[in-house]
Amino acid sequence: MKYNIITFFALLFCSGVAFGQKVITLENNLVKYDVVYNNDSLYLSNFNLKSDTLNYVKSKSKGFSFVLNDTEYSGFSKWNLDKVKRVKTDKTTQRVILTLKPKGEKTFKIFVNYEMYDNHPFIRKWITFENTGKEDFKIESLNVQDIYTSMNNTWAMVLNNYGRMKHLMKYEGDWDDPVVVIEQANSKQGMALGNEAMGILKRTAFQSEGMHDNVQVGLTHPNQDFPFRKWFKPKQSWTSPKTFIGLYHGYRDGFQMINNEVNKFVKTALKPRIYDLKEKPTFVYNTWYPFRTHISDTLIRRVAKAAAECGVKEFIIDDGWQVNAHGKSSIRGWGENYGDWHVDQNKFPGGLKPTFDYIKSLGMKPGLWISIGSATKDSKVYQEHPEWFVQKPDGSTGNLHFQSPVDNGFYSASFGTGWKDYMKETILRLVKDYGLAYAKMDLAVVTSPYVNDTKQSGSYAKDHPDYRDHNESFTVLYENMLKMFDELHEEAPELFIDCTYETTGKVHLMDYATAEHAEGNWLSNIEDPAPVGPMRVRQLAWWRSPAVPASSLVIGNLPMDTDDIDLTMKSLIGTLPIVLGDPDKLPVEKRQEMRSWADWMDQMQERFDYMSYRKDLEGFGEPREGYWDGWQRINYDTQEGGILGVFRQGAKESARMVYPSELNENATYEINLAPSGKHVITATGKELMERGFQVVINKKYGGELFEVSKVIIP
Repeated sequence: MKYNIITFFALLFCSGVAFGQKVITLENNLVKYDVVYNNDSLYLSNFNLKSDTLNYVKSKSKGFSFVLNDTEYSGFSKWNLDKVKRVKTDKTTQRVILTLKPKGEKTFKIFVNYEMYDNHPFIRKWITFENTGKEDFKIESLNVQDIYTSMNNTWAMVLNNYGRMKHLMKYEGDWDDPVVVIEQANSKQGMALGNEAMGILKRTAFQSEGMHDNVQVGLTHPNQDFPFRKWFKPKQSWTSPKTFIGLYHGYRDGFQMINNEVNKFVKTALKPRIYDLKEKPTFVYNTWYPFRTHISDTLIRRVAKAAAECGVKEFIIDDGWQVNAHGKSSIRGWGENYGDWHVDQNKFPGGLKPTFDYIKSLGMKPGLWISIGSATKDSKVYQEHPEWFVQKPDGSTGNLHFQSPVDNGFYSASFGTGWKDYMKETILRLVKDYGLAYAKMDLAVVTSPYVNDTKQSGSYAKDHPDYRDHNESFTVLYENMLKMFDELHEEAPELFIDCTYETTGKVHLMDYATAEHAEGNWLSNIEDPAPVGPMRVRQLAWWRSPAVPASSLVIGNLPMDTDDIDLTMKSLIGTLPIVLGDPDKLPVEKRQEMRSWADWMDQMQERFDYMSYRKDLEGFGEPREGYWDGWQRINYDTQEGGILGVFRQGAKESARMVYPSELNENATYEINLAPSGKHVITATGKELMERGFQVVINKKYGGELFEVSKVIIP
């Protein structure tokens, strides 16, 4: 990476920059990013692609903005540039850290971090705040990125909601915007705006200042449903979530930026945890549907034996295994015995160890469901530590997960208390005592996807040591939960953490913060039979990937014991394949068929690591009734191959041409039907990408999966 910091006078003057300015330039082989410090101001003066002469930002952008103790600060405020530090974190990554202090004040300082990566047209940015004064202060309305763009408000379009929806003119996004693209189709240029904030705290905006064509990426403002606020005591510091902005030129459809540059940047720079697993789950089973909480050692052994015969690799016991200190078993469908997390001896007389040992003897890894932020009134932990729970405005103990007109004894814990360490030790005990390998973390910790009253969120506790008020509680609860995930990984590196959408806070919510701290996200509960259920799985996967990692999308509850398990399996393989139902109801031949799919997935993962990849398949769009849809999971790093999925969802035509991408033009590839291995075509990468190959699906509702592999020619 080429890297410049031009700081002094003669050189700057000679290059056309006014005397006394300091220019901080980050550049690589694709983009150039210039920050100028001049006359007490720090502003972005240039962010452009090197391959063209188009302008992407206006000559002066304030760069960042926030409100401190009701006073607005931005790059245009009066600052002393105290220090410029460059850090080379590895061979392909470099960082610049600017230390700024407000002129005439000794109350605080900020550290503005910029990071750039070789071969990626992105700049990543975040800010650290430090209280250097003697009084407390608060931060609100934080825009880590605050830029005036050249994207014209008349011609530009906002691609929001994982980049899949289109919006004209002024836009203010929410939790469903981990990445937004501002596209200008007439000039085939645009920019991607990435937001790594957690859950409901994300805010990404376009044209928020009158008719200025500005973009802002950061945290929620006071006028929004879940406003961000952070209080600082003297000597206290805090680092914001990260953001990123990238540029493109040449696409008439801005989503191609997500399908290509963003997809690769997320994998390389953001490093979602699913990619780091040595053994990624390729076939998971969960007991929730149809058994709910009505489980036992006898039932688990019966179901586990059948699941193993189907080739399942991870076996997850859902709600119902646990009991509180009183020892009374759960009898309803859910919502009982939360908090103490003892093993129900009535259901598992020998405890969980014999059950887990049996699961492991069948070649499967054991897992458990755990409500990490909930306890019931009858739990010992609630009775001994009522201060560990969120409070409502009237000071009573709160329930964040569902609306109830009366106190029904279900409470939500606060991760800003000793609850965090209590839950960490509880989960580690399950790992060490029983060999827990997969933890499904569930139910609301900040807000609920099922509650529309935004006031039923966070905690209203007064005089709390970790959060001053309701608004600040959002940040603290999220941050401590993610910190617990990190601490669990430090002590149990191979533990798969499945942080559900109910825990992230909104229906089907998945974002970069979740992916960076947890391997997966139980994204939904779909129980529709085929062909609707498999289509909904493909819709959710299409909607959120390739903006977020497909293999982190854990989509339940499609059952194994269904008439069309073939279409179900093919649809699930586009994400992280998880099945429910009762595998013991499957006849022997169906179990053998499932086993053939499981063995095939193992082979494909070992050869191609397809679980680390997913992009849109050219020419196919959203899965919907009356159309075809498809995806590809080809390893674009090695170009050795991968898999393709093609589906007919009631379309009238029975054949379509398929054009894979990310192949080596000069290499020869073989395409075979999965899982049988039946040969389809042998051709060069160029021929396949330009001419394609035909797929015929005679069933009106059906799908086919294909193996794509490079041929070794002697």
